[in-house]
Amino acid sequence: MASLSPCIASVKLLVSICMTLLLTTASAANFFQDVDITFGDLRAQILNGGHLLTLSLDNYSGSGFQTKNEYLFGRFDMRIKLVPGNSAGTVATFFLSSQGSAHDEIDIEFLGNLSGQPYTFHTNIYALGKGDKEEQFRLWFDPTTAFHNYTVVWNSQRIIFLVDNIPIRVFSNNEAVGVPFPNNQTMRCYASLWDAEDWATQGGRVKTNWTQAPFTASYMNFNANGCANSSGSSCGSTSKDTLGSQAWQTQGLDAKDLNRLRLVQQKYRIYYYCDDLQRFPQGLPAECKLSRFL
Repeated sequence: MASLSPCIASVKLLVSICMTLLLTTASAANFFQDVDITFGDLRAQILNGGHLLTLSLDNYSGSGFQTKNEYLFGRFDMRIKLVPGNSAGTVATFFLSSQGSAHDEIDIEFLGNLSGQPYTFHTNIYALGKGDKEEQFRLWFDPTTAFHNYTVVWNSQRIIFLVDNIPIRVFSNNEAVGVPFPNNQTMRCYASLWDAEDWATQGGRVKTNWTQAPFTASYMNFNANGCANSSGSSCGSTSKDTLGSQAWQTQGLDAKDLNRLRLVQQKYRIYYYCDDLQRFPQGLPAECKLSRFL
């Protein structure tokens, strides 16, 4: 009788491959499981079995969604393809926020523009209801032709914004010198597409061309690796690290990351609040006098 060892080995290999596929499928992002549509009715659509979400804007309304879970710190990734063509006046967002007048917020906003002009990548940070910490960039690629990955890393030491895993901004925790930092309010992740023609494009001088509507932005591969709490209370013994990896808790920038960050800021940053001396006649905010890369 021929040996059964090769057959057994093949079966074990097949089972191993099948188990790997099952685990991969189980851990893949699924918008049906991860988010709730918050406004826009059918303008927000979950497609492809939960792996793609589209947000649309017309002259009646935009659309948006929020995560089911709240988080206190974590790494949050989303792949986004923005509104193509003449997107002037539209704003697509991916951000974290708590609730209330003294809320915390970590913003990524994409300000549309006339056809052929680049998007503005707008970032801001709120702590205890106060923001005014804007940095803006021009992206080094066309964000409307393909999906790109946008990331917020938020831990107790710093907030890092990344585009395709390239750091573009760091906001450090400088509570020691009296600068508020978002570190004790749980936040949900949000995304939306809305009309901001009175603000987003050249101070409102360029209006939305509604003949181009509906405008559509696409989202996929949402990944939240952090301290999740669906009950809304502070993360503690009932919370969980959603993916098990805890590298985000201490993530900073090594020498290579610092070099990439400086290069991006030199070539692509178009506004930095710490450089806006006219905005702060009484003196720059305290954090502007410190290294923001720590």
